[in-house]
Amino acid sequence: MKGAPLLEVADLNVRFASRDALRDISFALYPGETVGLVGESGSGKTTLARAILRLLRPAHGRVEFLGMDLLASPAEQLRAQRRDLQMVFQDPLASLNPRMSIGAALAEPLKIFEPQLSSPARSERVNAMLERVGLSAEARARYPHEFSGGQCQRIAIARATILRPKLLVCDEAVSSLDVSIQGQIVNLLMDLQREMGMAMLFISHNLAVVRHVSHRVMVIYAGKLVEIAASDALFGAPLHPYTRALLAAVPRIDPGAAAIEPAAADIGPAAAAIETHAASLAPRSAIPAGLGGSGAGCAYHERCRYALPLCATLEPPLEEVSPGHWAACHRSHETLNPLS
Repeated sequence: MKGAPLLEVADLNVRFASRDALRDISFALYPGETVGLVGESGSGKTTLARAILRLLRPAHGRVEFLGMDLLASPAEQLRAQRRDLQMVFQDPLASLNPRMSIGAALAEPLKIFEPQLSSPARSERVNAMLERVGLSAEARARYPHEFSGGQCQRIAIARATILRPKLLVCDEAVSSLDVSIQGQIVNLLMDLQREMGMAMLFISHNLAVVRHVSHRVMVIYAGKLVEIAASDALFGAPLHPYTRALLAAVPRIDPGAAAIEPAAADIGPAAAAIETHAASLAPRSAIPAGLGGSGAGCAYHERCRYALPLCATLEPPLEEVSPGHWAACHRSHETLNPLS
């Protein structure tokens, strides 16, 4: 993506008691771009989303939105930016006030950020937004419990986008919905993005959905970004062993389809001679480094079949292995250029 970034995150760290939930997170997001964020449960995806929006306080780091550091901004200045920073949550019913009608829920952002609107003009905006997300204007008089999960998510999306924000954070926005509904919601989000020109940070466990919606994808493991690449590059030729393991775990309907297997041959002939105690996946509880402990080295090394002795003592930096493709692995260059 060209031009100035809409959002820049630099050296973001979040600490809960004695545990580092996020460590040294840095990335940029550009206007109109969708960046996917994937990783297993507990890896820090939601924590990152909440830290960016300052719904929780990071230990240190910088989050710049349109040149303004959100983490250092006073409350009044941050509140003014809220209209451009919106979030769609995982549980649509829980994100809506059960005592507030749908019309009142959608009108509330307009009352706060566009107080000059007359009541008829505000009602017209609410009706138009409801119809845009596939609901009738008559729905405004009803309450959240009267709608299905998919309809509630449409309402949540309408509320988040009625102000035409510049950045929309979707935190597992389709994971609680039926598969038949997920595609409709994803298409709705993509249509709204094109119409409004907003950027999206799209968090999901569903790799197929992430590949469909994202221009770039970030992979997070134990609170640290381990790979960032364009969507096609990451899904076509992943460099980090953890990314490969995620993709290899995706079920395939076609038994003849080629799968990404974490085989030694993929990383080069030299890897075939490497035998470590971590040849098979270790339990997550056995990983000390990435979850806030004082252990050195790569957080993934105890689960990685490609691990070298170096991996247990020296944490690999996130570096650009090929143009636009970043990976945090001591052996990422071997994946790209197999040893002879």
